[in-house]
Amino acid sequence: MYSALAAAAVLAGCAPTLGPPPPGGRPPPGASSFNAADFAWSAEPGRSSVTGQVTYRRGQTRFVCTGATVILTPETPWTRRRMKILYGSTEQAAEPADAVRARTPSAPHGDYSAYVRRATCDGANRFSFSKLPDGAWYAITIARPAGGQGESVALMRRVVTKGGRPTPVTL
Repeated sequence: MYSALAAAAVLAGCAPTLGPPPPGGRPPPGASSFNAADFAWSAEPGRSSVTGQVTYRRGQTRFVCTGATVILTPETPWTRRRMKILYGSTEQAAEPADAVRARTPSAPHGDYSAYVRRATCDGANRFSFSKLPDGAWYAITIARPAGGQGESVALMRRVVTKGGRPTPVTL
């Protein structure tokens, strides 16, 4: 139970950023205050999808996400800043989950939970999101060592949906 709550806290700290720039575009620099209007595009239904899998390894250690929550957060100027603080990157990262949790208080605050999509990682470490509008998103999950020993890792990757097509993502 504690690990599920801890994972939820880390994932909540890792959420979204930009409303639709042209697919694959970048948010304007500087804008970093939470603004619900920046997220509005992501609440619209669309024809795009994300299909993902966790394949992360550290040395010989394979990581798994079976049963873990995967979140898909829309990219906005606010979430982009949040990703930079939490992960040190706005493109992709693999950070110790405890380090991300420790940085969460310094990340910008705002209630973006209504715009975050959630899925569960299956037994093959796969996940998917459907009916997405075109735009940029952040896929985030917590993975643990397959053998059960060692620290969990928060995985994040920016992904762009466009044209009503499936977009593959590997974490």
